[in-house]
Amino acid sequence: MQVRKPAVSGQFYPSDPAELSRLIDECYVHRLGPGRLPPAPPTEADIVAVVSPHAGYIYSGPVAAHSYYHVSSLRRPDLAVVVAPNHYGVGSGVATFDEGGWDTPLGRMPVDGHAAAELVELAGIVSVDPGAHRLEHSLEVQLPFLQRIYGDTLPLLPISLLFQDIGTAETIASALTKLLKGKRAVLVASSDLTHYEAQAAAKEKDMALLREVLKMDVDGFYSTLEGLNVTACGYGAIATVMLTAKAMGLTRTELLKYATSGDTSGDNVQVVGYGALRFVSN
Repeated sequence: MQVRKPAVSGQFYPSDPAELSRLIDECYVHRLGPGRLPPAPPTEADIVAVVSPHAGYIYSGPVAAHSYYHVSSLRRPDLAVVVAPNHYGVGSGVATFDEGGWDTPLGRMPVDGHAAAELVELAGIVSVDPGAHRLEHSLEVQLPFLQRIYGDTLPLLPISLLFQDIGTAETIASALTKLLKGKRAVLVASSDLTHYEAQAAAKEKDMALLREVLKMDVDGFYSTLEGLNVTACGYGAIATVMLTAKAMGLTRTELLKYATSGDTSGDNVQVVGYGALRFVSN
């Protein structure tokens, strides 16, 4: 059995399970967080879809908590799909993981091998490549938040994107739409926004990009990304989840929270932007 060991435990988040659980709970009640612990009031929807940042929890955790508070409204999901960028350029252009589990200090999430095989077949551009996931933090940091809500038995479908062009996003979204039909699923796009610019400049760029997400305009999203040189690292993940959500009847986007690393660290000279968004049906 393949087991993906944590790459950033003790760096992006605590390696001690009790400390990690406490920190996640603190993110929810942080002044930048949603102000309450999950679960949220239950939803009748079969899918919840969100965008969540993936920096160190002390920086982006309170913003991520807004996304996961919404995630917690879905009772007993069948599957969690996390779409995340490949920062390191290692492995396949689009990579999944087809067996075993992913370890975090909170336990081992089982990989849904059947879902991974179906994704490979439906998309035609996805490879089973555990090596592409080995170093990557962007998917890993989402898992403790999921485990804190659902425990460590929630099946996982991990998707790592080295290729983040609109064509890849459309192909993966089409496959996910078919794969998720009839399932109760959590769908997470992992992305930070502008990197290492002054607070005011970062916010201006990020708001322009997020306006396109709020309109669910994928063409406008890519045009703004390129035109303003917005350094959002998981733009392909956002586009993939936006397209999937729209195809599955989630026709509106809500910005739950925007903040930057400067809002938590106090250093506004070079910040990273973080956005929490959810896709809803009405």
